[in-house]
Amino acid sequence: MEKFILIGAGGFVGANLRYLTQQWAAAIWGPNFPYGTLIANVIGSFVIGLFLTLATELLDLSPNWRYFIATGVLGGYTTFSSFAYETLSLAESGRYGYATLNLVGNVALGLGAALLGIALARLMMR
Repeated sequence: MEKFILIGAGGFVGANLRYLTQQWAAAIWGPNFPYGTLIANVIGSFVIGLFLTLATELLDLSPNWRYFIATGVLGGYTTFSSFAYETLSLAESGRYGYATLNLVGNVALGLGAALLGIALARLMMR
């Protein structure tokens, strides 16, 4: 039961951080493109790469930290389901350029951010 509470509490934090990120991005760049989702996915990919690399290769953390941070906070913060829906919505509305940008941006930048997080964690361990 404890892990479900940790995951739920982390999800609460992450979901609210995602909402704030999306509101912030829309206020700056407008609502025509889901910049907030892209930003959340890239940041979340970086942080999960950094955190899980440190957690598995350097730190002796309780599994509870993984439940709270990786599954809860980052699961609530990253928005892959939103990304999928928004990409399809952009395509269905004929905005194929934005749909492609969203697809490539989230996948390429997300993978790149995770790689940077892993590299930074390993650099920090030296």
